[in-house]
Amino acid sequence: MGHLLVIALLLASQATGQTIGPTADPRLPNKAGSLKFAVIGDSGQPGGGQTAIANQMVKWRARFPFEFVIMTGDNLYGRETPRDYDKKFAIPYKPLLDSNVKFYASLGNHDDDGQTQYKLFNMDGKKYYSFRPKLGVRFFAIDSNYVDAKQLEWLEKELAASGSDWKIAFFHHPLYSSGETHGSADAQRELLEPLFLKHGVNVAIMGHEHFYERLKPQKGVNYFIVGSSAKLRKGDLRKSPMTAYGNDSEYAFMLVEIDGDDLHFQTINDKGVTLDSGTIRRPKASTATK
Repeated sequence: MGHLLVIALLLASQATGQTIGPTADPRLPNKAGSLKFAVIGDSGQPGGGQTAIANQMVKWRARFPFEFVIMTGDNLYGRETPRDYDKKFAIPYKPLLDSNVKFYASLGNHDDDGQTQYKLFNMDGKKYYSFRPKLGVRFFAIDSNYVDAKQLEWLEKELAASGSDWKIAFFHHPLYSSGETHGSADAQRELLEPLFLKHGVNVAIMGHEHFYERLKPQKGVNYFIVGSSAKLRKGDLRKSPMTAYGNDSEYAFMLVEIDGDDLHFQTINDKGVTLDSGTIRRPKASTATK
């Protein structure tokens, strides 16, 4: 009888597109040797949403062993005493930290520059930085609060010298957004987008909006907003012609796998249900702008 019930549930899940637990709906290749990471954003608010997302990340990592997490800003809301770092970050994500998962932070508008000194954010005292976890893939953490000439000069040099096929930028203010409260950060876009296009940035992952939105490629760049890992602004996403998929009613995080010319993504809610998934193929022509 138990076996029949399991079969019936599996058939029902296939018909409805829903999941039965975090291991029932893997949509990533999970290949040996591929680069695997997770994304959270606007995550520094203790509460049910943050706890549920952190728990789901632990459950999914048992099946999909991501190596690190990138953070799209607003890593700590409110005070930033040592106790706050524990309460708002180290304790909720302790199982991942204990498993040697690294977190790489970018700064949001609610974040103090002192976060750059926090060892577990791996910023090495810098408000913007880059790192290469695997040959052919480089990440660029940008401080979108203050995109000044010095940072732009740094970014241009880093992009030009990266020698990477995959160039992934992550930062806080979305260059494109369908949110009613904030919307597109036009000033930052005017400064950053020309460099993204000139040097072949493939993907940009942002926060600030308390929802998830995958935008249709803008001038060849794939944009994601992941800002609902601990806070939600329900009803704020005004889906526009730019929106490929959006959700402003559920907490979410994202899993990503890069295997050769393919980037696979899967966005999951606080109950372990997949909200969005797909694959981005890196155009061969982009190698000319490495």
